[in-house]
Amino acid sequence: MIQHVNDPVLEVHDLTVSYQRKPVLWDIDLTLPAQALVGIIGPNGAGKSTLIKAIMGLLPLNSGYVQLYGKSLDEVRKRVSYVPQRESVDWDFPASALDVAMMGTYGQLGLFKRPGAKQRQQAMEALEKVGMQDFANRQISQLSGGQQQRVFLSRALAQDADLYLMDEPFAGVDIATETAIIELLRQMREDGKTVVVVHHDLQSAQDYFDWVILLNMRLVASGPTNVTLTQELLEKTYGGRLTELSRVSELLHKKNFPIRETKPVRK
Repeated sequence: MIQHVNDPVLEVHDLTVSYQRKPVLWDIDLTLPAQALVGIIGPNGAGKSTLIKAIMGLLPLNSGYVQLYGKSLDEVRKRVSYVPQRESVDWDFPASALDVAMMGTYGQLGLFKRPGAKQRQQAMEALEKVGMQDFANRQISQLSGGQQQRVFLSRALAQDADLYLMDEPFAGVDIATETAIIELLRQMREDGKTVVVVHHDLQSAQDYFDWVILLNMRLVASGPTNVTLTQELLEKTYGGRLTELSRVSELLHKKNFPIRETKPVRK
């Protein structure tokens, strides 16, 4: 079940990606609407992170193409912001929260130009939006995981893009931070942005997203949340991995998703 969109923000056509000759994504075909909160959902190893890395040109494509606003990534790069997983960053790097936020403004600067008062102001405003203005001068190594994630998001906000691709922004944060982040994403949507989020939690997916991509190496479904989050499509996505499918069935009728898929702990 794939719903196509007229005048899409993002178009992925016949996309196939492999790691060391082993296919990770097969023949993905989808379009996404403007001003939406989009969740990418599927089991571990389904290729969710790979999909947004491929869209951002961080991985070579075996076949297919990606268009953003009807153009190639290189033509619209300033309109697109990518937020990788927090664990992919060296948090011992000697930088303050303000330094990290200010990195989001670098794309607006010409080569060899240093950020000035205007960029500093943008960065401070971005920190305010995530509730981290009081920590502007704090070293990022001294922040909690949730605080680091907020600072990470402030960097993306300072970029002032139109399309945001976020790889598990809710991973490993406390409930207060998760609540703050989803409120922020909703505000971004109100401001006309499109936000695409790799997400693990079926319980909150129904409340968080207007549009859901169900992925398990192949595309199972892409469409409005009320159409995609059905028992049939979830069974197709998770296969035998959802051990409590009878419970899922029962709870789906109540429109309540208490299943949280846990990620393996990385050593």
